[in-house]
Amino acid sequence: MKLNRERTVPDQPTSSVPHLTPDPAAALEQSSVAETKPRKSSWGVFAIDLRPLRDSREYRLLYISQSVSLFGTMMSFVALPWQLFRLTRSSFAVGMLGVVEFVAIFSMAFVGGALADYIDRRRLIRLTESALAMGCVILIFNSMLARPHVWILYLSAGLFAALAGLQRPALEALTPRLVRAEQMPAVAALVGLRGSIAMIGGPALGGVLVVSVGPACAYAVDLTTFIISVCALSLMQSVPPPPEADRPSFRSVMDGLRYARSRQELLGTYLVDINAMFFGMPMALFPAVAESFGGASVGLLYASPAVGALCASLTSGWSVKVQRHGLAVAIAAATWGLAIIGFGFARTLWLALVCLAVAGGADMVSGLFRMTIWNQTIPDHLRGRLAGIEIVSYTTGPMLGNAESGIIASLFSIRASIVSGGILCVVGTGLLTLMLPAFRHYDGRAGLAHKHAEEAGRAAETNAST
Repeated sequence: MKLNRERTVPDQPTSSVPHLTPDPAAALEQSSVAETKPRKSSWGVFAIDLRPLRDSREYRLLYISQSVSLFGTMMSFVALPWQLFRLTRSSFAVGMLGVVEFVAIFSMAFVGGALADYIDRRRLIRLTESALAMGCVILIFNSMLARPHVWILYLSAGLFAALAGLQRPALEALTPRLVRAEQMPAVAALVGLRGSIAMIGGPALGGVLVVSVGPACAYAVDLTTFIISVCALSLMQSVPPPPEADRPSFRSVMDGLRYARSRQELLGTYLVDINAMFFGMPMALFPAVAESFGGASVGLLYASPAVGALCASLTSGWSVKVQRHGLAVAIAAATWGLAIIGFGFARTLWLALVCLAVAGGADMVSGLFRMTIWNQTIPDHLRGRLAGIEIVSYTTGPMLGNAESGIIASLFSIRASIVSGGILCVVGTGLLTLMLPAFRHYDGRAGLAHKHAEEAGRAAETNAST
């Protein structure tokens, strides 16, 4: 199951995350001149930058593939927990989906990261998309049974998460190979845009389909989108790994972990997001919350965060002016927590949806700057392994957070679970930001210069050894 973390991408991205071949020098110089030209209108300061899509055919194909695929996935994202809740009538059971997904994705993310640094990243993405399509087939057949099996829902959720663990590092590592480094803030906004559209349309349509037709229909649409995605990926050219790529091994994985630990600005992006999502992620409670607003509102609850994220994406032109990316992540994470507190106290549907939209906008801003830090800081030969760490970080919080919210709701109440989580999110964000000064003071210009220096040094070492 994919969440709006693309992260992208948050990349990395995002990631999405939804978070990927350099152009000739002349084209790079021409682009640099264009980027220094002042905007002609006040709206231009905020308008989303589409140049990565215009400049790179390969990125356009990847973007189309993941946009279509994500839309279908967001339908299953609503259908699977809704079906499980209808079968068990238990928010705790829905929350345990997060535990299953966490174990699966944690087990495979480091493997996916090591593979992404060694083999053709496009091929790895295409293979996992095909396997995800087969998972949809399993869900369709299970839903058509007179008594669908709950264990198959858990098995399918684990399968989707494991495949995401294999795929997402390749996706995050592929994007910087397809666009220029200075375009990564624009890429992060584009990843957020596709995620927002998918998470508005997918859950809304999925909520209608599961209530009126049944979950099998939503899973069938998801299957169709995976088929379209594989076709788009097949049109892309191969993207071989760096010539100095490290062979997948336990040692190579540990090299990635040691590198991440050595960079406080990277640790900050991981820990702040984990804290915000672990304490402030109430999605497992949406089916139960929807009971008080009307069953069909479940789709609106899932879609509302994406409304705010869409607004943040469409007005993201201002983000290229910001260089204090770490501080921006911290402010956005705290805003998420405050909005979740408001959602917990909301007694009307419209107010609940507004609070979720504000939370979604804040999460989009956080994801945009986290993806920018990752892609402008991490050298290419480590990108896949660090992407494996990223997927663990930005899925650990939501998946375990869903379990945490379900447990607290079962012990106390739904409102107590949501409000207490929002409060702990704000407090934890403040403490982590104070404890990590390099994260708090991180400047994007210095990060990009550091990356270029590391890549030049490794290239020199490789040439000297050959």
